[in-house]
Amino acid sequence: MSKARLVITAVTLENRPVAQVAADYNVARSWIYELLARYKTEGEAAFEPRSRRPHTSPGATDLATVELILVLRKELTQAGLDAGAETIAWHLSHHHKTSVSRATIHRILLRNTAVVPDPSKRPKSSYLRFEAEQPNETWQSDFTHYRLLGGQDVEVITWLDDHSRMALHISAHRRITAPIVADTFTETAGQHGYPASTLTDNGMVYTVRFASHRGGKTRLELELRRLGIVQKNSRPNHPTTCGKVERFQQTMKKWLRAQPDQPATITELQALLDQFRDHYNQHRPHRSLEHRATPATAYAARPKATPGADRSTETHDRVRTDRVSKSGSVTLRHGTGFHHIGVGRTYAGTYVRLLIQDLNITIIDAATGEILRELVLDPTRDYQPTGRPPGPAPKTNNGPTKS
Repeated sequence: MSKARLVITAVTLENRPVAQVAADYNVARSWIYELLARYKTEGEAAFEPRSRRPHTSPGATDLATVELILVLRKELTQAGLDAGAETIAWHLSHHHKTSVSRATIHRILLRNTAVVPDPSKRPKSSYLRFEAEQPNETWQSDFTHYRLLGGQDVEVITWLDDHSRMALHISAHRRITAPIVADTFTETAGQHGYPASTLTDNGMVYTVRFASHRGGKTRLELELRRLGIVQKNSRPNHPTTCGKVERFQQTMKKWLRAQPDQPATITELQALLDQFRDHYNQHRPHRSLEHRATPATAYAARPKATPGADRSTETHDRVRTDRVSKSGSVTLRHGTGFHHIGVGRTYAGTYVRLLIQDLNITIIDAATGEILRELVLDPTRDYQPTGRPPGPAPKTNNGPTKS
């Protein structure tokens, strides 16, 4: 039996004085009078446990702010922009002069079913994060697919600064090729200066190091080596290494899909990409940056890194197996083009090995090991004419001729 029921019974049925009951049960007389009043109005319900929740919550977020948070969440989501608690807190502070903690905003969103918890999602604290110390210390690059209104698939390439997350270049193309990668890199470097290093995946437009038939380096690889820029590539099956640019592409495509007028041509898509790039760089706060700065602010806040690696001693060494054609030549890829190297029709059908170190080439008979030709490749010529066979020059007869 509850103490409340014992107290009421002692006063109402046993007619004991309130002071005596208070002393016997070690309770305050004011509580007994309160309990008697509640019993007269509620009857047996007076004995049920009461909530200890305060009647008022002075520290609670006011309804107007709660409504504003929900409106911001809806507007940002419909615009295809990030609408998490940190982003909403930034908008409240900068545009509405209201300060609300991230945790409070998250609780409001949960309470109003504006977000759905995903327990299976990997926590961010489990990832090992890295960030370049200076702008232009590392540029990340990747490309992604996008489908135009008429159903045509195109590809969009991005160059992103690792330190500031600034989108240095975004452009749409029918298909991304190695020359386009090199051209967009050169164009971006002309606007922002050359980086100290680049970071990409192992796509064939960036590197041929995992090609089944290893050929000459891509234009980008040759240019990076010439400029002393360190080229870094992610390990296979480790997409998180280039996570910043991949996360950027998710944000970009989410924004594109939210636009009311979907692009039907590459020109229309490029106009939207330019609009997004301006918003992303100049107006959108980035939660990974200090004080939630915009990428443009972070990019301009520190001195920029420059190329400094000495790659003059690096050589591109490879071995290639080929068969001499009927016309007496073999083919070799250098940069983005193929070159035909004359060996001689005498060796037509012979299997040969090409030992290549940059432009220095030695061609040997694969069966006998005989050196068939040595040369320095001339990149400006498609066909490398047959030169004098290797070894001592043939002797000439300088004696008198018969008449």
